[in-house]
Amino acid sequence: MDYLVVYSSKTGNTEKVAMAIFNALPGKSKDVQRVEELKGEADTYFVGFWNNRGTCSGEIVELLSGLSGKKVALFGTCGMGGSQEYFDTVVNQVEAFIPDDCEYLGAFMCAGKMPPQILEKYKQMQKVNDNPQVRMMIKAYEEGMLHPNNDDFRHAREFVEQVIGKE
Repeated sequence: MDYLVVYSSKTGNTEKVAMAIFNALPGKSKDVQRVEELKGEADTYFVGFWNNRGTCSGEIVELLSGLSGKKVALFGTCGMGGSQEYFDTVVNQVEAFIPDDCEYLGAFMCAGKMPPQILEKYKQMQKVNDNPQVRMMIKAYEEGMLHPNNDDFRHAREFVEQVIGKE
């Protein structure tokens, strides 16, 4: 198989981006799978993750660490922190799990919706201490509710084109 899109998605955000990436890949020698259902191998992997405290979930760590001699591109969604600087920090953490004998092809990150219980947690924090950081977290939650959106999907497709151009 030429391409395998493998992802972990807790809220559905990363799954939506995975489908946009899969649909942008050329040819028929491709597949898209959840990491927990992974079967088969490919020459090039697009590995998707949700931000878990500044990195990826354990399943993605295990997948990445087990790849050998493959081409690997990353993509992820992040509910907290919509800045490119924060996205870069997350990507650097996840990229570290890719073995040295793999070819790293780059990464794409976008914002994503967070579960409603997160907003409730932030509101409880605000009741205890209404400070600028808590207000910023609530604002990030509200902005994340608009993602991933059509612009994010377009950027994901553009990312695929860039990756394909590197091969």
